[in-house]
Amino acid sequence: MTAWELKTIFTGDGMDKIGVMLLNMGGPDSLSAVKPFLYNLFTDPYIANFGFMQKPLAWLISNVRAGKLKKAYEKIGGKSPLKEITEAQAKALEEALGEDFHVLVGMRYWHPFIEDSLEEFKKLNIKKVVAVSLYPQFCSATTSSAVERFRELTNGNFEFKIISSWCDYPLFIEAWIEQIEKAFERHGSECFVLFSAHGIPIYLHKKGDPYISEVQKTVNAIASKMKLKEFKICFQSRTGPLQWVKPSTEEVIKELSKTEIRKILIVPVSFVSDHIETLYEIDFVYKKMANDLGLQLYRVDSLNTSSKFIEALKNLVLECLQGGSEKCFTVKKL
Repeated sequence: MTAWELKTIFTGDGMDKIGVMLLNMGGPDSLSAVKPFLYNLFTDPYIANFGFMQKPLAWLISNVRAGKLKKAYEKIGGKSPLKEITEAQAKALEEALGEDFHVLVGMRYWHPFIEDSLEEFKKLNIKKVVAVSLYPQFCSATTSSAVERFRELTNGNFEFKIISSWCDYPLFIEAWIEQIEKAFERHGSECFVLFSAHGIPIYLHKKGDPYISEVQKTVNAIASKMKLKEFKICFQSRTGPLQWVKPSTEEVIKELSKTEIRKILIVPVSFVSDHIETLYEIDFVYKKMANDLGLQLYRVDSLNTSSKFIEALKNLVLECLQGGSEKCFTVKKL
């Protein structure tokens, strides 16, 4: 079935362009944006529900954390590269889908915001939109926040479908395998593979959030197809006083240093773009820790605009328009 035929299924006449919105968190585009970005993040009850104290505590946290975070951003160029990378993904995806589609970026906590891109769709008279969450593993703290914000802002002005979980989508798995194999060629196949995903608080996991099981599905699919015999899953980016899921990436690196393993290959399996978690946390913090423990630590390149990943996004969109699979997609159509 051609893209035009799929488009006709969604639009009815095949005459209007279909909008595609890539949903992501966003990141500060300058050092001065760090504090307001944090404020936007912590005023979101999906991230931290402070009730009637939401805004005062968000202000306090953003002021307390901004200084330390600015120092981390200074190490990676003074800003998050997430906007530029996601916009490059959007451009590549639009080229892959063809002239009947228009792809924009919608960020939850910093520019370009979801509402800004929906407004652009309105100006272009685009009334049908496929929203793609760039969190491959569903998590209520991130995916739900972005998706519900998108849903709220459509305000009856758009017909839409939402792709909110694609943790073991075959082309996504193939994209990671391709990156891992390239890393093996550079650093040696004897590297121990460490799959590092963003952590979540334990209470969220105990409430039944599917994120941890979806991370496991991603890793198991990669490991099965690559026939990896030894690997570990760990969780990074722990913040605040809450207990977080274990094992942490730091703990596993320390454990591995006590074995015969000397080379570690980290796969940032829950991230589809480079940002502070990969460029600073892994490339600076974990690499230094490993070196101090007598280990060599390497990171698999992020997916970013790799051709296989763009192909995965393209097929996710086209299959969603065709009906999709409930295993891969959560679809909403007005």
